[in-house]
Amino acid sequence: MIQSDLDLFGPQPQRLASHTVLLPGFALAELEALLDALRPVLRAAPFRHMRTPGGQQMAVALTNCGALGWVSDDHGYRYSATDPLSGQPWPALPPLLLALAERAATLAGFAGFVPDACLVNHYQPGTRLSLHQDRDEQDYGQPIVSISLGLPAVFLFGGMQRADRTRRIALNHGDVLVWGGEDRLRFHGVLPIKPGVHPRLGERRINLTLRKAG
Repeated sequence: MIQSDLDLFGPQPQRLASHTVLLPGFALAELEALLDALRPVLRAAPFRHMRTPGGQQMAVALTNCGALGWVSDDHGYRYSATDPLSGQPWPALPPLLLALAERAATLAGFAGFVPDACLVNHYQPGTRLSLHQDRDEQDYGQPIVSISLGLPAVFLFGGMQRADRTRRIALNHGDVLVWGGEDRLRFHGVLPIKPGVHPRLGERRINLTLRKAG
């Protein structure tokens, strides 16, 4: 059983697999401060649609913050210390976001997690993310911490093979999902975002995924 201050106040943490925990509404208490911290990040490194190595434009717009940022282009998928658009280092990972990820990871059983990269995805209604594994990081022993903001999403959580059956997990505004350990390389994705208008973020979903990339 997971013990936390959520046990008495608010929704209970949910263990979805052996090393996967959903923390419903975990980020809500710090929402406004978190949005304030993201604004300078997005000004310095705006959202963009990267291209796959095969030349296709990605449907989900994205950017990064932290010492490393995930990029995709003709040279493949990789982490880079600099933003390819500006040639400058990626914006620093906001301390509030870092602390939030560390707390969530600890509650999920991954004490000592210190991310050095945060991938920021921007979804609009109809946008989806196909099944994939996060394999570009150097240390698979570190978890992924995913923070959902804005419109709700249906997260697909599969097995170690693309063809394995997937579980559908509802992710709402403020939810934090953590997975690692033997679940770290599970295939996962997002179903098309349904049309809607979130009262705080409008017609969009913002997803922050923090990881130890280097």
